[in-house]
Amino acid sequence: MKIVFFLVFLHFVMKRYALIGKRLGHSYSQRWFEGLFARLGLMDHTYTLQEMASLDGLREWVRREGICGFNVTVPYKQEVLRYLDAVDETAAAIGAVNCVTVEGGRLVGHNTDAPAFRQSLENTGWQVKQAFILGTGGAARAVAYALKQMGIPFMFVSRNPVGENQIGYYQLSTFNLQLSTLLVNATPVGMYPNVDAMPLPEFQFSIFNFQFLFDLIYNPSPTRLMHEVATHGAQTKDGLEMLHLQAEMNWELFQQC
Repeated sequence: MKIVFFLVFLHFVMKRYALIGKRLGHSYSQRWFEGLFARLGLMDHTYTLQEMASLDGLREWVRREGICGFNVTVPYKQEVLRYLDAVDETAAAIGAVNCVTVEGGRLVGHNTDAPAFRQSLENTGWQVKQAFILGTGGAARAVAYALKQMGIPFMFVSRNPVGENQIGYYQLSTFNLQLSTLLVNATPVGMYPNVDAMPLPEFQFSIFNFQFLFDLIYNPSPTRLMHEVATHGAQTKDGLEMLHLQAEMNWELFQQC
């Protein structure tokens, strides 16, 4: 009986955080937060990876597990919006959420991807004059928001472009890509375990001369895309620093719950 009581007590006193997504084998988030909790001596804090086939039952999961806050990754950064009670100004402007705090039972969405990307890009010292973003999902939207804040013109690049600010892969040849051009991979293509995949056809690297590549993927690093672009003279950066920066921002938000 004492053991049962202790386990029930432990369930309610633990501070529980998590990352949700469809497949999470690539993620370093749990490792980062567990390291943080160990350094701070927060033995009553846990961070787990929760793979979800869909977001149905999200609120029930939060309530049942006593979740204090959670992060969101592909493919749910946009879809999660309809399950939330509120979003902050940045998340609303981007239309995507990667961090959710649980405040008095209410689910509140935030976006730390955008400021983390901006800070990580600024840390490179690259003088970027134009940018092309591979992808149109939640991560791509956060990148676009940050670039707009920085005054860097950009275009989305996708297989099936829709809208005036999107182009197809083969339209890249119509732009002057030798003028301090940044390519951002904001897709999961090339991420572990599909490490041989690339978001652009391989032959295009001999045609397009990007000066800078920021690949949001951090597992593996370098990605195949980074390797191919680097062989044509581009400077490259992976998404590991961005991951750490947004995790620090998420922790600040989680402590307010």
